[in-house]
Amino acid sequence: MTTRANAWNLLTQYTSNDRLLKHGLAVEASVRGYARLFGEDEEAWGIVALLHDFDYERWPDPEHHPYRGCEILRVQGYPEYVMRAILSHADYSGVPRESRLEHTLFACDEMSGFVTAAALVRPSRSVLDLEAKSVKKRMKDQAFARAVPREDLRRGADELGLSLDEHIANVIAFMRLHADALGLRGTL
Repeated sequence: MTTRANAWNLLTQYTSNDRLLKHGLAVEASVRGYARLFGEDEEAWGIVALLHDFDYERWPDPEHHPYRGCEILRVQGYPEYVMRAILSHADYSGVPRESRLEHTLFACDEMSGFVTAAALVRPSRSVLDLEAKSVKKRMKDQAFARAVPREDLRRGADELGLSLDEHIANVIAFMRLHADALGLRGTL
């Protein structure tokens, strides 16, 4: 099994865009939070989350992402469950989500990005004073973070067996623990 340090090195080798690096960190924070909540292996889940989009900057099109990344991980000796989870987070891959890790990665991917966007438009530019009701209100505004499919946000919560409110609140809470690293402390 690789270490988080090795996973971070791999991520930064393939990704230079600060926004994409912070997205990896946000998804990692959220998935690790759920691993703690579910009594799962936080380190293993966190590594999967950190690496889920590591190939995206170089190969953003659905023809290559996340396939290229999984090829690289396979060559580097990552366990098969890592590649399977990463493939399953992209509906177009055809890999159905089966494990709790796979459902969690999918649920946290788009939600972490949406929570980040919601925090950055606040006067404080912070996740520390962001509430779930504010995120839900933003979901109704189709012009806000228009690239995020609202149905994926709802489906992620459903796949975790949680209400949308509970999932949003969890992701906010998990991301608050890492506000500085995520650039989401803002003025608070």
